[in-house]
Amino acid sequence: MPHFCRTSLFMFVVAFIVAACHSDGFPNGSEQTMTGDELMPVEVHDDTSRVIDIDTTGRSAFVDVSAVAQGVIVEMRYCDTFNFVGTRIDGYIDPVALLTARAADSIKAVCDDLASQGLTLKIYDAYRPQRAVDHFVRWSKNYADTAMKGCFYPNEDKHMLFANDYISSHSAHSRGSTVDVTIVDNRGQELDMGGHFDLMDASSHPSCGGNPATGQYRPNDTISKKQFENRMLLRAVMSRHGFRPLYTEWWHFTLRNEPYRERRFDFHVARL
Repeated sequence: MPHFCRTSLFMFVVAFIVAACHSDGFPNGSEQTMTGDELMPVEVHDDTSRVIDIDTTGRSAFVDVSAVAQGVIVEMRYCDTFNFVGTRIDGYIDPVALLTARAADSIKAVCDDLASQGLTLKIYDAYRPQRAVDHFVRWSKNYADTAMKGCFYPNEDKHMLFANDYISSHSAHSRGSTVDVTIVDNRGQELDMGGHFDLMDASSHPSCGGNPATGQYRPNDTISKKQFENRMLLRAVMSRHGFRPLYTEWWHFTLRNEPYRERRFDFHVARL
């Protein structure tokens, strides 16, 4: 074989291997997760780089989820002091879960689905104003304030929370179609998910303890088989009704066909 042909072939093979390694086996860098018979892309991160507008007057486009979804439980953690900051968060006036009408209708479908199993949904957070996100960022830069470290980031140094993407300057929640949720049984008890809401730790990843794409549990020292199954139950019911999961938080879901992909809202969380 001529020398230039051997060189060209070698370069082609190298380029192919490099491309394969960077693809991680998933198209467009997205993990794939199996939900029943459906393959759906996982939200790899809250990519808000395309958000171009902050709307402070968008309340008319939102609804109170409790008025739409029968049986839903609302426990807005950022309207109280039991959260990773330790204080009520800016922008939270009343403990109500607000969402776009489209997202609220999907939550109703989730609640109806769970009700047939003797279960219901609990919401920890829904729409989140941009001023609340700004509060998180300010807090993350105050390294002396570690009052809630033991409960919410026991294995993380606070100065790394922003760098490790636990805190971000933008959030999908501010677009109005993202929720943080768990499942509650008919006794009012939360299902054991092997870790609580807003625990900033690798153990909160849906992949901890198994493969979310197949639902296959992997024996480990972090979460039990039942805890993993509870996470997969939540993931399955949310996915069935139009939500996509986040790879770092078992509780976080965004409506796939959210209506305001290009907007970020900043009105207060208050009764409509």
